[in-house]
Amino acid sequence: MNINTPISEIMTKHVVSVNSSQKLVDVKHIFEKKEFHHHIPVVDDGKLIGIISLIDFMYAIKNASLDDDEAVYTTQLVREIMHKKPITKSSTSTLKEIAEELAKGEVHAIVIADNESLKGIVSTADVIRFFLSN
Repeated sequence: MNINTPISEIMTKHVVSVNSSQKLVDVKHIFEKKEFHHHIPVVDDGKLIGIISLIDFMYAIKNASLDDDEAVYTTQLVREIMHKKPITKSSTSTLKEIAEELAKGEVHAIVIADNESLKGIVSTADVIRFFLSN
């Protein structure tokens, strides 16, 4: 096991993202998929501008049902609930650097971006799986 493994070898590279003007119904559909990271990067014009966690989404919808026609899903926009300026690391970061950041406990996923361009995402679960497999 090498803690200096480049994060690019571990991260999820094909990341589903949204833009800030999309409605929450789009976010809902993404979260409903199986085996999905519980974090969605927000990208406008090719630049990372935010992130939405499942917790952010749950707070935003409060007591809404799962019906796509609920007002909150069709009127509220991604920009209204996203965290601006998410914690990011470059694709040249090492597993050690990512693990140290995640160990702080402030976030459960780190967006991997080079010059504001989304490259991937890595979660606490990804790091744990890496350690368990080696």
